[in-house]
Amino acid sequence: MARPRQKRPPAFLFAVALLRPLLMLLTRRRWSGAEHLVIDRGSVVVANHTSYADPLVVAHYLNDNGIHPNFLGKVEVFQVPVIGALLTAAGQIPVYRDTGQAADAYRAAVAAVNEGRCVTIYPEATLTRDPDLWPMRGKTGAARIALQTRCPVIPVAQWGAEQIIGPYSSRPHLLPRKEVIVRAGPPVDLSDLHERGISRDVLAEATDRIMAAITALLEDLRGEQAPAERFDPRAADIPGTGNPGTATSQKGTS
Repeated sequence: MARPRQKRPPAFLFAVALLRPLLMLLTRRRWSGAEHLVIDRGSVVVANHTSYADPLVVAHYLNDNGIHPNFLGKVEVFQVPVIGALLTAAGQIPVYRDTGQAADAYRAAVAAVNEGRCVTIYPEATLTRDPDLWPMRGKTGAARIALQTRCPVIPVAQWGAEQIIGPYSSRPHLLPRKEVIVRAGPPVDLSDLHERGISRDVLAEATDRIMAAITALLEDLRGEQAPAERFDPRAADIPGTGNPGTATSQKGTS
């Protein structure tokens, strides 16, 4: 029986027609956990971030399983001619970090969830700084959206995209074909937090649960155990956003 499918805008269908054949040609895929994805109501999908290639991999996985992902992405990508217009028409949501418009992404994401769409977020807000590419300390945006809307939060772990494009690299390695693995897990249980209000402590607890769920899935995919303590860029005194090796990076905040 065919899996139900969310409605997809024409711009997203155009992107799928353009990119999916290339991904099918250039990757070997192992998908699992699709039974946890939510088709019939709004949701937040949260994933780990290791490579500039993994948004394509995660989008491929979600699309193949009937989900129209609405990614939160940095506004600089939306400012690229043609690409930015296509992303906007495809339902993607720009994030204006450290500006007066920063709250716009939050409001747009809440509205999208309330409209029954799937908002897809990298809770780390940037490529992981962990030296072994484990999920690092998360930001609170995904938790805030989930608590505001009381929607399901679906953790997703991905591995293999970093073999296509390494962290902060601009040089792809397409051959030989790389295996990309994506797995969704059961919804993160935040139900006991709903009546406590959205406070700093509640957001921290929800974010910790979200990152723990992603990390547990990734441990299964990698067949390894993650460090007992998640990497924290602030504690390591390195930038929280942008390439940590450049002067344009900025120290991270919650």
